[in-house]
Amino acid sequence: MAPAPRPPRPRGMRAGGAVPGRAPRMNVQSEYRPGAAAAWMLAAGLLFAMMDAGMKWISSDYPPFQVAFLRSAAALPLVLAWIVLRGRAGTLLRVHWGLHLLRGMLGVAMMVGFVYGLARMPLSTAYAIVFVAPLMVTALAVPLLGEKVGPRRWAAIAAGLLGVLVVLRPTGAGVATLAGLAVVGAALAYAVAAITVRKLALRDSPEAMVFWFLVLLGLMAGAVAAFDWRPLQAAHWPAVAAVGITGALGQVALTHAFRLGQASQIAPLEYAALVWVVLLDLALWRALPDAMTWLGAAIIIASGLYLIRRERIVAAECQDGVARTPPP
Repeated sequence: MAPAPRPPRPRGMRAGGAVPGRAPRMNVQSEYRPGAAAAWMLAAGLLFAMMDAGMKWISSDYPPFQVAFLRSAAALPLVLAWIVLRGRAGTLLRVHWGLHLLRGMLGVAMMVGFVYGLARMPLSTAYAIVFVAPLMVTALAVPLLGEKVGPRRWAAIAAGLLGVLVVLRPTGAGVATLAGLAVVGAALAYAVAAITVRKLALRDSPEAMVFWFLVLLGLMAGAVAAFDWRPLQAAHWPAVAAVGITGALGQVALTHAFRLGQASQIAPLEYAALVWVVLLDLALWRALPDAMTWLGAAIIIASGLYLIRRERIVAAECQDGVARTPPP
């Protein structure tokens, strides 16, 4: 998902996007490779899409809290191995526990809402809705972070929300059901979690944010899942393993993308994930988005891309000392 448990990229979430974060410091002379960064970002989108497809595959047989737990349990050993191999295990205990607990609770809400929706709608439809999360981050940054947002970016946010309404079609035969609202709620939880990531990134390492997100997601979701636990069928073990492997590899790919490129340049490529999920929907479930879903997704993506462009312009003006107040 868009709502994968990774630190959101700094585009406004993405968060994630949901989060959507802090990219590793870049050595401009030796590590700035925009072509490679773009390739890694596209690979990350594909891997996270495959992870979400795996969760959708088992979502009709297990409760959402159990799927969230399985997602965490499958990825955690691989992520921990990745952290140890990078020599970053020492950063895991120097953290802001209060914000991590809050992010863990938001992560459970995000994952459960998303999985509930996945069991009842095409993967591509869920992604189209979740793509509104970066717009929510920008809107929430005003009351929660004291940031200023000008009229052009507010217009982009409003257009994105209109796109969500087009996908949901509350007055027609759309998905404005409990499932659709659950995915909207997941996007909102993803956006609030992205705000906590901005705070956490000031003192905690990216590795600690990923690790503790998975730990707390597993503990909290597992505690609830225990009351309605269903034995894992042997036929589903490969899907659960695939969820863990693709989630861990997606995190590695995302790290390489931000290490080799600038966030403002590679963030728009996350929208390519819609292509991946459409192909997965077609290959696995013989489903394609209808015309209204395509229209709504186009509005949401166009709004997000415009927002990225405006924030890039405002950031450049701030560096030059000529930013307007409020920034447009």
